[in-house]
Amino acid sequence: MTDVAVLGGGIGGLTTAHELAERGLDVTVYEANDRFGGKARSISISDEPTALHGEHGFRFFPAFYRHVIDTMARTPDGSGTVEDNLVETDATLIANIDGPDQIAETRTPNSLRGWLEALRPAFAENLPQEDVRFLLERLLYVLTACEERRENELDDVSWWDFIDADNRSQAFRDRLAFATQSLVALRPQVGSARTIGTIYLQLLFGQLDPTRPTERVLNGPTSEVWIDPWISYLEDLGVAFRPNAPITELAFDSRRITGVELAGGETVTADEYVLAVPVEVATDLITRPMGRVAPELERIGRLETAWMNGIQFYLTEDVELTRGHQVYADAPWALTSISQRQFWTGYDLETHGPDEVEGVLSVIASDFETPGIRHKKPAKACTREEIAEEIWAQLNAHLNATDTVLDDDMLVDWVLDPALVETDAGVENRSPLLINTVGSLRNRPPADPAIDNLTLASDYVRTNSDLASMESANEAGRRAANAILERHGRAPTVEVWDLEEPAVFEPFKRQDRVRYRLGMPHPGAVTQSVRGLTRRFGP
Repeated sequence: MTDVAVLGGGIGGLTTAHELAERGLDVTVYEANDRFGGKARSISISDEPTALHGEHGFRFFPAFYRHVIDTMARTPDGSGTVEDNLVETDATLIANIDGPDQIAETRTPNSLRGWLEALRPAFAENLPQEDVRFLLERLLYVLTACEERRENELDDVSWWDFIDADNRSQAFRDRLAFATQSLVALRPQVGSARTIGTIYLQLLFGQLDPTRPTERVLNGPTSEVWIDPWISYLEDLGVAFRPNAPITELAFDSRRITGVELAGGETVTADEYVLAVPVEVATDLITRPMGRVAPELERIGRLETAWMNGIQFYLTEDVELTRGHQVYADAPWALTSISQRQFWTGYDLETHGPDEVEGVLSVIASDFETPGIRHKKPAKACTREEIAEEIWAQLNAHLNATDTVLDDDMLVDWVLDPALVETDAGVENRSPLLINTVGSLRNRPPADPAIDNLTLASDYVRTNSDLASMESANEAGRRAANAILERHGRAPTVEVWDLEEPAVFEPFKRQDRVRYRLGMPHPGAVTQSVRGLTRRFGP
């Protein structure tokens, strides 16, 4: 039987273990932490079984997530599956300090004109019409560009430059350019237009597709309703799990990996090795001899990370806000949140933490470089206590703009991501997030690099899903499994899906593919046609 060592127990590593174990391979998963699940895992703040749980950041599952949802649907949990623990949201609240809040509405277009109207952002009425028209043109440029042009041209342009943010209104920059940072921790000045444009559209299409839930969230703490049942199922399949087993070295004989050294000095050997650690760990494990044989591995060191971390506020009241997510449009730290109690219908919060806890507001901060409104410092320069105080202040500034929604007396406790560790200068982040910067696609390796028995299963792998996320990690895990199955003549292989876009734009893509291969620019005729259509929506 083929023996596989999966090095890393996050979503990518667990996915590879899942697919290989179901096909009869012998799998052992080695994880540096005491709990599996990577950034998705819940974090216990004490050894008490009734302790409150923290999290790196709340989990949400937009409509374009297919790989991770398929895995959840194949993971038993009680009489159903883990997918049954997903709950649909209804709307997104866009909170403002100086203006009225907006709720993102959804509807289903059935024509090109309908799509143009639907592409308008929910807050378009607050933007100059010229800016709205220009945004439509930019989105339609992405939609009508062939894949080759996206990869070789749009990936080398920043989102900021692509949407001409310097020459747009301040409202446009605040609401559209910087809004992407709340979603992907990626400053628009450095983020790839290919990635941000594609994911922006995928999120939008999810709101408009009646055949899929726009987005879903879990009905309880992540580990309890997803990761733990997953681990149990994999154990039933025969997968062995080794927590608290960080990898310190990959032994390499110029052709193959010959072993793995763990932090305690133990050496592990296997037939196949799956590197499923985060990018910042992988760069420390890739040696120059490995890079000479597989240059794509050496390029991993050129990839960049940013900070995107969460905090949970435990409240005396269940402040529902809206049945979905909240985006804080004027928050200098690019905040998003979700009030979780309303979705945790089967979870007994009364038995966890202090008796007075009735609600959980989970918040993610995505900008650690901009000074805040209370301490006037960026998050990186703050203590953990100051970070909590600053985020609470920014929430209050938005939610209490017209009425009192949050009150200091409501706050019972908070749990900040333990990956933020205090230093003399503020905090350091021991779990950063991979970001899709301009030109980074060429530095992302395939799941099967040119080393005979090594595969990669992490979110930095080149995938259709692209954006560093649970979905991309799951797809990478599937690709790693397929590479191993192909090497050992195993079948069937694991399914991998492309991102879906409306078929109405396919003729334009085909036309652009021809033009691209002839060395011609994106068709000006399409651009002119788009301008003509979008002008009809002006004042």
